[in-house]
Amino acid sequence: MSRDGSAGLRHGWTTGACATAATTAAYTALLTGEFPDPVSIDLPGGRHPAFALAKEHLADGEAGASIVKDAGDDPDVTHGALVSARVTHGAPGSGVVFRAGEGVGTVTKPGLPLAVGEPAINPMPRQFIREHVAAVARAHGGTGDVVVEVSVENGAELARRTWNPRLGILGGLSILGTTGVVVPYSCSSWIDSIRRGIDVARAAGRDHVAGCTGSTSERVAQELHGLPEDALLDMGDFAGAVLKYLRRHPVPRLTVAGGIGKLAKLAEGHLDLHSARSQVSFAALATLVGQAGGSPQLVDGVRTANTALDALHQCQAAGLPLGDLVAAGARRTAEGVLREAPVEVDVVVIDRAGTIVGRA
Repeated sequence: MSRDGSAGLRHGWTTGACATAATTAAYTALLTGEFPDPVSIDLPGGRHPAFALAKEHLADGEAGASIVKDAGDDPDVTHGALVSARVTHGAPGSGVVFRAGEGVGTVTKPGLPLAVGEPAINPMPRQFIREHVAAVARAHGGTGDVVVEVSVENGAELARRTWNPRLGILGGLSILGTTGVVVPYSCSSWIDSIRRGIDVARAAGRDHVAGCTGSTSERVAQELHGLPEDALLDMGDFAGAVLKYLRRHPVPRLTVAGGIGKLAKLAEGHLDLHSARSQVSFAALATLVGQAGGSPQLVDGVRTANTALDALHQCQAAGLPLGDLVAAGARRTAEGVLREAPVEVDVVVIDRAGTIVGRA
């Protein structure tokens, strides 16, 4: 596998790439009686990875192959999962028909790029699979009319650690990937889940969504506004992903909720709130405190604070609403990213206990 030139991290392969390879091996065996092992596939960008088969099965009228997913150095929930494809002949002229096997979810809510009732095999993996089925058919005299059933071992259990239940994808995982390659720590699947969450909320007619940095802020936002589960966006550190997607696909109202440290970064203009990619500027917080009439001693105390929470406690003791100042700054940043989109924004800042310490 290739390596990430900037970080020296190993790339991996998506569930979509694994399902494509498993399908290619299984359909080849169905037509020829032999499994290619390893099996090679063609991906965008001139990549041609080869996958070893973990399992294979050939019987009258059906073939199956399995591949262990290698996500490289990315902390992917499906790393090490067994991705399988079972291929049978389909009706003449039917093309490729997809089925959800064990551990692959089914779409139950509108708003996703798949119809309700369809197996949660995303559009690009479907395209990859269709292209490879066609290539195998050309090479070995097949019709290309097949039923492809994709499954993931323990997928239903793994799916509980993803957005799928909230998005209305029930029974298991989604088969994902746009390029077939997992870039370590790109968090592309998280950002994609944020976008799909907004799509589902819009399709359900929600006029208010909440982007929350964690489970505590999510609980606070839900209780504060009485929001249903499908209006809650697990934003994490990706404030920019929420705001940029809402700019193009607006919902009338957005609540941004999070701890004072992360929202202090948003107030300063950072859109990626991860500690490795942005830091709280205590100088900026001190400037806010000074502009709000804080004493020179308080300004100095905030400038030399250990944490944003330390700065908040100093300001609370002095009767100065630092939480409100941070909320107002975060709201300005959000509105700047949203531009002219018809989205009304409010911000809720909490402490670690989940107490609201600032609003705008």
